[in-house]
Amino acid sequence: ESLLEGKSIPNNGAVACVLVLSVQGLYSPSDDVVDLSPSNFDREVMQSDSLWLVEFYAPWCGHCQRLVPDWKKAATALKGIVKVGAVDADQHKSLGGQYGVRGFPTIKIFGSNKNKPEDYQGGRSSQAIVDAAINALRSLVKDRMAGKSGGSDQSRQSGSGGGASKKDVVELTDDNFDQTVLNSDDVWMVEFFAPWCGHCKNLEPEWAAAATELKEQTKGKVRLGAVDATVHQVLASRYGIRGFPTIKVFRKGEDPEDYEGGRSRSDIVARALDLFSENAPPPELLEMLNEDVLKKTCEDHQLCIIAVLPHILDTGASGRNGYLEVMMKMAEKYKKKMWGWLWTEAGAQMELETSLGIGGFGYPAMAAINARKMKFALLKGSFSETGIHEFLRDLSVGRGSTAPVGGGALPKINAVEPWDGKDGELPVEDDIDLSDVELDDLGKDEL
Repeated sequence: ESLLEGKSIPNNGAVACVLVLSVQGLYSPSDDVVDLSPSNFDREVMQSDSLWLVEFYAPWCGHCQRLVPDWKKAATALKGIVKVGAVDADQHKSLGGQYGVRGFPTIKIFGSNKNKPEDYQGGRSSQAIVDAAINALRSLVKDRMAGKSGGSDQSRQSGSGGGASKKDVVELTDDNFDQTVLNSDDVWMVEFFAPWCGHCKNLEPEWAAAATELKEQTKGKVRLGAVDATVHQVLASRYGIRGFPTIKVFRKGEDPEDYEGGRSRSDIVARALDLFSENAPPPELLEMLNEDVLKKTCEDHQLCIIAVLPHILDTGASGRNGYLEVMMKMAEKYKKKMWGWLWTEAGAQMELETSLGIGGFGYPAMAAINARKMKFALLKGSFSETGIHEFLRDLSVGRGSTAPVGGGALPKINAVEPWDGKDGELPVEDDIDLSDVELDDLGKDEL
């Protein structure tokens, strides 16, 4: 069985395991919960006059599964009053990323200002959800009475509304470009335009709206700029601009790339959020110091990748750092998967080693655990970038053999001191006084 969500299908009499990419969501068309995705989110939520409660979930998440009956009950109770929707953010990562979703379930309230949804922090019962919806509805009506409409007028659809502002598009020139863009750690999308160009004028409100949205969604880590190429001809020449508008993506230390996507606000935002996730830091690689570290990492992520490294006396600090560096490179490579990453030292967590069938030999070792299924897979190849990449790639597509975690639960973890980054030291043994030992007597056996 695959560690990831999948199903077994017959294949010429044998059983083959395949990953089902479109994992069955938690809600069906017969529910009052509206299934939301990138293809309908803008139309259903952003352009709607209705108040929306939206859950971002992952099908494998236990807390999400437990929320389902209450979310359905709340949706039915609020039918015709408040819209209730759900996004499979494991399948639609760009949509989850757009709203800063880092854990599941995340619930957001899209009220008077759809561009600034509020986080729902209340209880998970249907009554608590309904109460929050009614309070948000009361607030929405109050805003409308006061003339604060953040609703779904045509200006947002055209890209010029929703709080969009030209000031969020940075004006770039021959003089400030290198310092502002090339020396920046942020990702930049830069439009080269000509004032007389009709397509540029059509793009302008969309570009401004995207800049405003991205400023909020990426905390300023993806920025939009514009260059008047008829004035700043040095820049236009440097980047070979031949037509207008031309949009290029700039990332620090990399050659600029052409943006070939659509020119609507949503198209620009979607590409920018992909760039944001690619530019995001890798997940943290944690030493397994206590039970909480294991539980939180494995229960909060679809998979947790655990390495059992040789004892420090066997590798020294440089050897251990080499293994950790390989793991960090793999965490970077697979960061979009949102897996958890842990390591421990051989012999420090014997119950863990036993439950994963590692036990006492073959270090370094690696296992991937699905805490919901309580199944794991072991790295069979080399503990190297190539070997681990093949192992994780197979997991990603549902290949590889799995086994149940010994004991059917996460094992007990001993609390240990963190590694100090130094070489290990052999324990000091007491000197033994041999002065009173008659050496001539050694080796004589008494019968």
